[in-house]
Amino acid sequence: MKISIIGSGYVGLTSGTCFAEVGHEVVCVDNNPAKIESLRAGEIPIYEPGLEDLIKSNVAAGRLRFTTSTEEGVDHGDIVFIAVPTPPQPDGSVDLSFIEKVAREIAAVLDGYKVIVDKSTVPVKTGEKVAETVRRYAKEDAEFDVVSNPEFLREGCAVDDLMNPDRIVVGANSDRALGLMQKLYEPFVAPVLVTDINSAELIKHAANSFLALKISYINAVANICEQSGADVEKVAEGIGTDKRIGRHFLNAGIGFGGSCFPKDVAAFIAISDQLGVPFELLKEVQAINARQLDRFVDAIREKLWVLQEKKIALWGLSFKPDTDDTRESVAIKLAEKLVAEGAEVTAYDPKGMAGARQHPVGDKIRYAGSALEATAGAEALVIATDWPEFAGADFDAVKANMTTPLVFDGRNLLDPDTMRGRGFTYRGIGRGSEGEAG
Repeated sequence: MKISIIGSGYVGLTSGTCFAEVGHEVVCVDNNPAKIESLRAGEIPIYEPGLEDLIKSNVAAGRLRFTTSTEEGVDHGDIVFIAVPTPPQPDGSVDLSFIEKVAREIAAVLDGYKVIVDKSTVPVKTGEKVAETVRRYAKEDAEFDVVSNPEFLREGCAVDDLMNPDRIVVGANSDRALGLMQKLYEPFVAPVLVTDINSAELIKHAANSFLALKISYINAVANICEQSGADVEKVAEGIGTDKRIGRHFLNAGIGFGGSCFPKDVAAFIAISDQLGVPFELLKEVQAINARQLDRFVDAIREKLWVLQEKKIALWGLSFKPDTDDTRESVAIKLAEKLVAEGAEVTAYDPKGMAGARQHPVGDKIRYAGSALEATAGAEALVIATDWPEFAGADFDAVKANMTTPLVFDGRNLLDPDTMRGRGFTYRGIGRGSEGEAG
């Protein structure tokens, strides 16, 4: 099939590449000429495991190409995906101006039947607005259908999530459009859930908000564990083995971040408020998430007493491992809080340092060439992203490198007893009593 993706950001580029990988002819469109030139030159603007090789192989095979022309994209595709940003507004609602602009651009060049697919994460009823917009600006006899096809990509695992999805959601009000979408997804072995458009749009916000709820729930439990001397890891294992609950996303830490969860929770709250059914539970999810980072900073301050001029090694800047994405990263927010109190922060992240430099705090922290280098002369080591290489670090060398062997593990990456045996004072999240150096 011939597929076009308008918007070559994280979702659009990864989706288009995977569609090409299963044999479809794909054109990715973006209004940023520099990005398109870089992609044509084989330079990939994001880090996602496995993506670069797939892009290069599919470009070489002639199944994937890039353009700045919306007209070229619409002319090419039987199915035209909209995968442009939907950033949050100050009140938490979603800025749909990019969606509206693309809908008008599609309408202006629409010639022949097309399926127009909302791939971006959008509020319920957006599909109706897209259809209205296209109808308003297109020729009178234009033929099209609008479909909702939400993405469920996890950064760091996006290629596998696309190639081996656990479900595919298609919201369609037309048998003709549904038939084309089913043909598109034939190469993917996964159940296809067919819904109306409004239900499909709600599924993405509801799913991400529920996962965020699980994170805030286990963080609230972790705080109880700290005060009672229990171990949240054992509690999470005990409740996670219940098939009705599951172990995924029951990992205590310093809170959720990234480009999806904070935005989608805020958007779902705004949507529910606009519909007159306030979602108070999600407001508490947000509040717990914000307090979690403050509690962690309080614990660091309690141990170091004064943060002014304290040398702190920060491991992790990306919002999660296996990505270079630092948008809404809790690690960046932690760095901001430490710097605001006068701490001297030296940071290391395998992929996130370039992104960190783009934040306001970026020029106020130092950057190290390795995890070990970051600990030189440090009075505390803070782990903010659970990269596997941090778990495998040479902690004997780390201890020798530090001025005082204090570790604040914001992701429960390390084992408290092992760290205590190596001579560290260790503080995790909800791990009972503080592990003092032996």
